[in-house]
Amino acid sequence: MRSLFTLKFSKSKIGWLYILCGGVALGTALLGLIMSSVHVSIDTISHIILDKTLHINLLNEVPKNEEMIIWNIRLPRVLLAFCVGASLGLAGAAFQGLLRNPLADPYTIGVSSGASLGAVFVLFFQFSIVGIENFTLPIVAVITGFLTLFIVFGLVRLSSRSLAVETIILAGIIVSAFIGAIVSLIISLSDRDAMTQIIYWLYGSVGMRGWSHVKLIVPFMLVGSFIIIYYYRELNALALGEDAADHIGVNVKKGKMFILIGASILTGAAVAVSGSIGFVGLVIPHLVRLVTGPNHRHVLPLSMLVGGAFLILADLVSRTIIAPEELPIGVITALIGAPVFALLLTKERMLRRGS
Repeated sequence: MRSLFTLKFSKSKIGWLYILCGGVALGTALLGLIMSSVHVSIDTISHIILDKTLHINLLNEVPKNEEMIIWNIRLPRVLLAFCVGASLGLAGAAFQGLLRNPLADPYTIGVSSGASLGAVFVLFFQFSIVGIENFTLPIVAVITGFLTLFIVFGLVRLSSRSLAVETIILAGIIVSAFIGAIVSLIISLSDRDAMTQIIYWLYGSVGMRGWSHVKLIVPFMLVGSFIIIYYYRELNALALGEDAADHIGVNVKKGKMFILIGASILTGAAVAVSGSIGFVGLVIPHLVRLVTGPNHRHVLPLSMLVGGAFLILADLVSRTIIAPEELPIGVITALIGAPVFALLLTKERMLRRGS
């Protein structure tokens, strides 16, 4: 059943919803560039971005320290937060649509834990793949995340042939707990410096990153996003059930495989550059679906926009609430996401009872 929010946005008005979400994303990005311990005016920020990207000089001179702060620190941080939030939001929407359950997301079914294990493995052993050294971390994270997904589905197959959603989520939680134990073992075997690095990374953060991390996630985000959005019709058909999707001519096995690959690529790349950040893929798609309805043609792109804006805002809170110190962004998303998700579930259940 649709909520009252869904009724406000009819098909003819969905374009305004895209404009609204795009405006929110741009507004949060602008706040992320402006708000910090060092104030930089909007005119100066606009000049620096235009000068660096399009070589358009609007001002005669900009202080070097402000140019370095905006171009080398704040702008890549804001873009990275948007890319990570968009990736997790889209991956969560894909998993929820595929499994037809609002509790499904990269974390509850174990993909994020598997990606974290791969990234921790790379950080601990400091190894790199010959020929693609710079992409070793995200590639290993994507591979281990996808392998974890296969392990989860393998466990479900062994226990039940029906692939029930509740069984998949339970298997994901079990595998995540086991992987968490392995990560803890690696941490306990690390020296003090490596332990600090791994623990700080596991908390989740987009701070102390630069353009190299943005360049790292963008190719994976583009590929994963294209795959999932391309198969939005399959997600819509799967909402009717696999048997019904088969009857209307949808190749269920092919669609499911590509959707899982795309979601694993997005999750692995996001975890590789930012660490473990929870509740984005869980809350954002559910919130978007309450407004737009179940059509994944709109749910998927809007989950990207809202997820990116949400993580920019969460990062802004994490670095300003106890400035000059910073909180891990994963703490902020959990503090915001958990109550919001509880509220959404409670409201949805009340609406169903009322019907």
